[in-house]
Amino acid sequence: MADINALLWPESVAIVGAADDTSILRGRILNVMRMHDFAGSFHPVNRKLDKVQGLQAYPSIDAIPESVDLAVLIIPAEAVADEMIRCGEAGIKAVQILASGFAEEPGKKGEAMQVRIQEIAKQYDMAVAGPNSEGFTNLVAKLCVTFSTTMEMGEQPLIPDNTNGRIAVVAQSGGVGYSFFDRGRPKELPFSYIVSTGNEACLETLQIVDHLLNDDGTDIVLMFMEDVKTPELLAPVAEKALRAGKPLIAIKVGQTEAGARAAQSHTGALAGAYEVYQAQFRRYGIIEGRDQDDIVDLAQGFSVHRNLLPAGKRVGIFTASGGAGGWMADTAAAAGLEIPELDTATRTSIDALLPPYGTSHNPVDGTAQVIRQKGYAEMSEMIAASDNVDAVIAVSSARNPVGWEHERDRLMRVGRETKKPILLWAYHLPHPDVQKLVSQAGFSVYSNLRNCATTLSAMADYRAFREDFLKPTEVKIIDVDKKEARARLDQSGPVLSEHEARHVLKTYGIGYGAGILLERAEDTAKLSIDGPAVLKVQSPEIPHKTDAGAIALNIRGKQALKAAFETITAKARAFAPDAHIQGVSVQPMAADGVDVILGIHRDDSFGPMLMLGLGGIHVEVLKDVIFAPVPIQADEARRLVHRLKAAPILDGLRGAAPADVDALIDVIVRLSQFAADFAGEIDEIDLNPIRVHPQGEGVSLLDALIIQRRSL
Repeated sequence: MADINALLWPESVAIVGAADDTSILRGRILNVMRMHDFAGSFHPVNRKLDKVQGLQAYPSIDAIPESVDLAVLIIPAEAVADEMIRCGEAGIKAVQILASGFAEEPGKKGEAMQVRIQEIAKQYDMAVAGPNSEGFTNLVAKLCVTFSTTMEMGEQPLIPDNTNGRIAVVAQSGGVGYSFFDRGRPKELPFSYIVSTGNEACLETLQIVDHLLNDDGTDIVLMFMEDVKTPELLAPVAEKALRAGKPLIAIKVGQTEAGARAAQSHTGALAGAYEVYQAQFRRYGIIEGRDQDDIVDLAQGFSVHRNLLPAGKRVGIFTASGGAGGWMADTAAAAGLEIPELDTATRTSIDALLPPYGTSHNPVDGTAQVIRQKGYAEMSEMIAASDNVDAVIAVSSARNPVGWEHERDRLMRVGRETKKPILLWAYHLPHPDVQKLVSQAGFSVYSNLRNCATTLSAMADYRAFREDFLKPTEVKIIDVDKKEARARLDQSGPVLSEHEARHVLKTYGIGYGAGILLERAEDTAKLSIDGPAVLKVQSPEIPHKTDAGAIALNIRGKQALKAAFETITAKARAFAPDAHIQGVSVQPMAADGVDVILGIHRDDSFGPMLMLGLGGIHVEVLKDVIFAPVPIQADEARRLVHRLKAAPILDGLRGAAPADVDALIDVIVRLSQFAADFAGEIDEIDLNPIRVHPQGEGVSLLDALIIQRRSL
């Protein structure tokens, strides 16, 4: 791959198309670049002017007397390819294309021009960013290759005076990417880079992120993603970030409807593109933001507390406003945090300071009197000393800079010495001086109640996830007959009936065989089944037998078996006259239990995804489902089960016996391994439902469907 460092760290920059008029983009970009103390040189290229904004201009890129590291092209799209060739011939190794009018435009012309960009970049081994982007900013080098107004010189310096973790932004949308900086800088957040990738003709988001993970000056990466050009990059880049302890925080936009397979498969109907991305994010520890303020607040938490992430989710709350403290407690609980009572020793030390109307319960209502005596820093320190909490949230108006300035020395000491993160929720808009002081002391400040709580929860989750990720992994080998499974798939058509699917799944230890398949009603006379039976028509063209009325339940006795056979086959033929009916399967009715659905959906970008959800006919209405990439080991399978809203049902409700979750987990692991082994052959699998019986009694597979890839 081309050298991204040549793009982000040039010593000399040519601006092709630069203009004198700073009110237009071609003039604004040079004006913005010159506002900052970049140590290198700028060279405007303009065919008509000898000087641009007071700088010597040149008629062409090859007329510049010194070597150029980066060429910025802000010219019509039709001229970009020829200019890139001139750059390549001049030995320039990096190009930033700001022009629009390429693949984002309707029609084939723009797409063809973008393909040409790719060809030229490859020919000259150039690092090419864009087109259709707002450029990039290297804040450390004070190089602002962008026309974004957020980079115009303001009252604040580009980088604040604190030692918090540096934040890089990589966004396909330049406007959104620079908005993160615009919202984060007033919060005293230090940024290292803002890179807008635009159409990503050459350099992609994940390639930029991969490069920035090697940068010692970058500790957190924010990503605004519209799509992933090369999906296979996601896993290694995310794993690299986890190992380095550099959180990836992402917003993913854009959803697509499920494809044509949805008519046949519940799994396909529920597996939208967004759900698949969420599953990838969960697998690899990528933190998902909800909106601009949320992602910036998440970045703040990891920036300020990067070396002090909470060891758990127990939080102590300190407030001088009882109402605000109670509101924070409710919000923290909703975010999955715990608000335990403080230990006796801590409460005793706090009680000694409180007036009669204060309380040392959690939340600790310290009253205005204690704030005047001890301040937020020392009260937070006392709470943090409790073994019952992992973090502290202090609640304040944060409006009076004088009071906080009196605490400066104590804030700095507590920030250095306390071994647990302290967050501040300001129920008024925090004064800029308070924001700056508290950030310098090592506390994070939030004006959004929910974001304060969810950020703390996300930090605890990330620490636990990373610690688990870094542990040695024991991969459980399961007994399977892959050769037999492949043979049975080869013998089947594109859609496997339940009877066929059961034979395949049995080779991986899923289910207990295919039951009895009868071709004629008269064959029911030969059956000997104790207890009630279920009869189901078997046909690849009738995947949903309930819709066709091609199923009969609780059938007892040979006469009833024969009558049910005739009834459901007649209904099946009426429902789908051209369907090939293989016969009718007869199985004993399964005992009671909790029904879940398991499935496999092959995503076009990321391959096979396992789906787990509440089963039965209402799955598409309730949508209590979760996705995960395959294969899946037992520990992850258990976490998936407990993420379901219906998980308490499996644990046992109102005296009901707990379900055999261990047996369900075994099926999840086996199905995921089957999907991984046959990733190229399978499009969809539905096991709907799987009935989970009481603990120790296993599971029953009640229905199954396998759809092979149509390209086969």
